[in-house]
Amino acid sequence: MARRGAGTPLLLQLSLLLLLHLCGTLGCASVTVGSPTVPLGSAVTASCTIRRELCRGLEQGKVRISWMLDNKLVAGSQRQGPGGTEVSNLTLPRFNHTQARLWCCVEWNGTKQRVGMAEIRAGYPPAKPLNLSCILNLSDYGLTCQWEQGTDSHLPTSVVLKCSGGRAQAVTGCTPREGHSQCTVPRRLLQLYRQMEIWVSATNALGTAESERLRIDPMDVAKLDPPTLQSIQSIPFQTDCIALAWDVAWGTEHMELQCELRYRAPEDAAWALVTGIVGRAGRAQRCGFLFGTQYRFQMRCRRSSASALASWSEWSPGRNYTTHEKAPTGKLDAWWGAQPAGSGGRQEVQLRWKPPGQREANGRVLGYRVTLSPRRRGRDPATICNTTQTQCSFSLPAGTSRVYLSAYNAAGESAPTEVVLLERKGQPLAGLRAVPGGERSLWVHWEAPLAPVVAYVLEWQRVTTEPGHCGACWQRERDGAATTALIQDGIEPFQRYNISLYPLYEDTVGVPVHTTAYSQQKAPTHAPKLHLRRISKSEAELCWEPLPVEMQNGFITSYTIFWANSITDVASATVNPSLSSFVVRGLKPSTLYKVHIMASTAAGGTNGTSLTLVTTVLDDTEIQFLFLTLGLVFVVLMVLLICFQKNERMKEQLWPSVPDPANSSLGKWVPAAVPQEPLQVLAAREPGPAAISTVTVLEGEPGKQPGKEHPVLAAAPPALPRPYVRQEGPG
Repeated sequence: MARRGAGTPLLLQLSLLLLLHLCGTLGCASVTVGSPTVPLGSAVTASCTIRRELCRGLEQGKVRISWMLDNKLVAGSQRQGPGGTEVSNLTLPRFNHTQARLWCCVEWNGTKQRVGMAEIRAGYPPAKPLNLSCILNLSDYGLTCQWEQGTDSHLPTSVVLKCSGGRAQAVTGCTPREGHSQCTVPRRLLQLYRQMEIWVSATNALGTAESERLRIDPMDVAKLDPPTLQSIQSIPFQTDCIALAWDVAWGTEHMELQCELRYRAPEDAAWALVTGIVGRAGRAQRCGFLFGTQYRFQMRCRRSSASALASWSEWSPGRNYTTHEKAPTGKLDAWWGAQPAGSGGRQEVQLRWKPPGQREANGRVLGYRVTLSPRRRGRDPATICNTTQTQCSFSLPAGTSRVYLSAYNAAGESAPTEVVLLERKGQPLAGLRAVPGGERSLWVHWEAPLAPVVAYVLEWQRVTTEPGHCGACWQRERDGAATTALIQDGIEPFQRYNISLYPLYEDTVGVPVHTTAYSQQKAPTHAPKLHLRRISKSEAELCWEPLPVEMQNGFITSYTIFWANSITDVASATVNPSLSSFVVRGLKPSTLYKVHIMASTAAGGTNGTSLTLVTTVLDDTEIQFLFLTLGLVFVVLMVLLICFQKNERMKEQLWPSVPDPANSSLGKWVPAAVPQEPLQVLAAREPGPAAISTVTVLEGEPGKQPGKEHPVLAAAPPALPRPYVRQEGPG
C-alpha cells in the first residue's frame, strides 16, 4: 500500500503534463511572427499569448513564459495582456539560420513545457538565370533550352521557361525537373519561321528574377546533321589545288545552308579554316596545299539565314587525302668533316646535311646523291655516294675542294647544292661555355673573334663508354654577330655532351673550340667499388675504378672515403675526383674497420657498398726484420754445427776423449808369475790398517801418453815383466 500510494502523485503529474501539452497545441498558446520567411541575416519579431482558462493546471499561480530557437534558450519580455492573458514578445536582431523552429514555453513544476511553435525560413531572392541558349531538334521539332541557375537562394524556388510569339500572351513553355536547368518546349507552343521571345523566370517568397530575353526564330537554332564528304581530288593543271564534293544531310535539301571546311596536316598544330562555302553547291575548290602531303578534311553547315545565335552542325567524319608530289626544291644545309690526305693522296670526308622541310621536300624524299660535278643536260655526273641517310663518308682525291649534294623523290631530283670543303685553319674563338637551358636544352655562349664571321656551326655528341656518332647533332647559326645559341635537338637530362664550335669566315673555317656540359644533373647511379691494394698495422691503401660516364649523371666533384671501427666515431676524407686511390692513415694495429666511398656531383652523392678490412699486428718492415733476424740466427747455428763436426781441436776442448780401459795395454798385459794371495773376507779380518803386500812398478816407453798407443805396437806381444820388489808387512 505504501508503494502504491507513493506512485500515485507521479501518475498524476504525467497526466497533467500530457493534458497541458494537448491543451497548448489546441489553443492554450498562440505564437505569431512578423514574417515566416525573411532575408538571411535580418531581424525577426515574435509574440506568444497564453490564455489561462485554456491551459489546465495553470489557472492559479504566476505564468512564466520563455523562448527556445530550436534547442537554444533565448530571452524575451513578458507582460499581462487583456482578458487575463499573459503575453511575451521576442526580437531576434540577426537571424542567421536558413530554417529554424521558434518555441514558446511555460514553466510548470520546475520544467519548461513547449506550448506553441512557429517555423521560420531565411534566404535570398532568386538569382538571375544566365547564358540561356536553345536548340531545335528536327526529329520532333522540340525546342530544348538550357541555362545557368546562379547561386542558391536557400528557399523553395519555382523556375519556369516562358515564351511568347508576336503579340500573343506569354505562356509557360516548360518546367525543369528538380535540380535541373534545362527543359524542352513542345512543338505546339512554337511558331516556326517567326520571331519568338524566350526567357527563364525564377520565383520564391522573397522575389522574382528573369533572364535576358532570347529573340529567335526556332528554325534558326535548328541542330542540323553534318554533311558527308564524297570525294577529294587534285586539279591536274593547278598542282597546288584540290576539288571537294559533298552531300548535305537528309531533310535539309530545301534549306539555304552556309558551310565551313577545315583541314590540317599531321604536323600542323591548328586547323586551317575555310568559310563562306555555299552548302547547296555540293562542290568547292581550294588552293595553296603542299605537294606530297597528307591532309585531313572536315565540314559542317547551318542555315544561311540564321542569326548569330544559330547552331552549327557537328563536324563531319574526317576524310584523308594526300596531294601529288613534285621534285624537291631549295638548297640543302650541309656540313662536313675531313681528314688530311695520307700517303695514298686521298682524303676521307664525312658529309652531313639537314633533311629538307615539308614545303621544300614536295613529298617523301627517297634518297640523297653526292657527285663531284653538277648535273648537266644529257650527261649525269659520277655518283660517289647514294644514301637514304643524312650523312655519308667517302674518299676524295687530294686537292678536291667541292662536292654537289641533291635530294630526290618519286617525282624528280632537286637542283644540286654546292658544298665547298674549306680548310680549317682560321682564328679560333675564346670563352666557350655551356649552361643548362632547361631539362632538354643547352645554352652555348662564346666571345666573338676579331675577324668578321659569316656564320657558326655547333656540333654536340653524347659522351658514352662505347664510341658512337650522331649525324644530326649539329646546327648552323647564320647570324655572324651572334654570341649565344640554344641547342634543343637530341639533348637528354643526366647525360654528358661534348660541344664544339666552328667559326665560318669568308674563305676558311676556324679551328674549333670544345667544352662539355649537362642539361641537368643528379646524384650518381652507383658509387665505385672499393678494392684493398695493401694494408699494414696503421695504414690501408684503397683503390677504385672510375665510374662509367653513363652512371655519373653529372660532373663528379669529389670522392669521400668513410671509415670506422666498432669503438670510435666515423672518420672521413675528401679525395680529388681525378684520383683513383687513397691511403687511410692513423689506423690501430690488429683492428677491424668498415670502409665505404661516396661519389658526389653538384646535385648530390651516392654511397657505395662497405668494405671490411683488418689491420696487421706488424708492418712489412717489421715482419721483414723479424724474418731476417730469424734467418741470421738459423745461419749462425748451422755454421756452428758444421764447425763442430769438422774441427777436432774444438771437439777435444768441448768433448774430451775418455780412454776405454778394456782396450788399454795394461788390460792386455799378463804377468809371468803372480803370487796367489788367499782371499780374505773383510768381515773375518780384524779391523786395522790395510797392509800392502806387493807393489809392481810399470814403466812405459818414453814419449808415450797414457791411452795413446801406436797401432803397430798395440798389436805386438806384451813386454817382459820388470823386476819388482815385494814387501810384506808383519805377520
